[in-house]
Amino acid sequence: MIIDFTHIIEQLPELVRSIGVTCMIWLVGTVGAVVLGFFVTLGLRFGPWWLRWLLSTYVEIIRGTPFLIQLFLLYYGGPFIGIALDPMPAGLLGVTVYGAAYFSEIFRAGFDAVPGGHVEAAQCLGLTRFQIIWRIQVPEMTMLVLPPAINMTVILLKETAVLSIITVPELTFLMQAIGSQQYAFVEAMAVLACFYWAMVSLAGRIGGFAEKRLSKYTFSHT
Repeated sequence: MIIDFTHIIEQLPELVRSIGVTCMIWLVGTVGAVVLGFFVTLGLRFGPWWLRWLLSTYVEIIRGTPFLIQLFLLYYGGPFIGIALDPMPAGLLGVTVYGAAYFSEIFRAGFDAVPGGHVEAAQCLGLTRFQIIWRIQVPEMTMLVLPPAINMTVILLKETAVLSIITVPELTFLMQAIGSQQYAFVEAMAVLACFYWAMVSLAGRIGGFAEKRLSKYTFSHT
């Protein structure tokens, strides 16, 4: 067998477009997951019992089932309950809901790691619960959860490959099509692997830079 990347080079415009779709889904889905996960954490910590029960059930279900099955249920099972989505919105929603469950656990651990003495000091100063959350707990928690949050962001990037199963026109979907049509599976998968390796490395470097720059704001645990 001869390795030939000609078929992939000929699809360069489609390749660039698919890379853009992959990056868009990753970035928008990650931002949505962070925001939703944060509010899930707030609901779990400060909401009424019924809300805490609903949110904890959601987190357990999402973390206890594969992302692939969740996508199948959302895209193919959604119309049975009146939720009919096109591939792109379904993919974005799937990534957001999936990532939010994990980010909520990251934020929960961050809140738990905030020294109790800092909260007690804020209470002694007369700060309200809202002020304590936004002025004390959230800034400290953000510094503490940065490394695992970066790791989860990388995981979501790699999970975008699963979206090809519901025909989202991202890079994996294109590479599978090229491999099937041109019998160039090795070349297609090699390009796909290089792309994800490069993007994961870039995300890791950006995360490491952000962690290094923000480390000077880390709060004392005493």
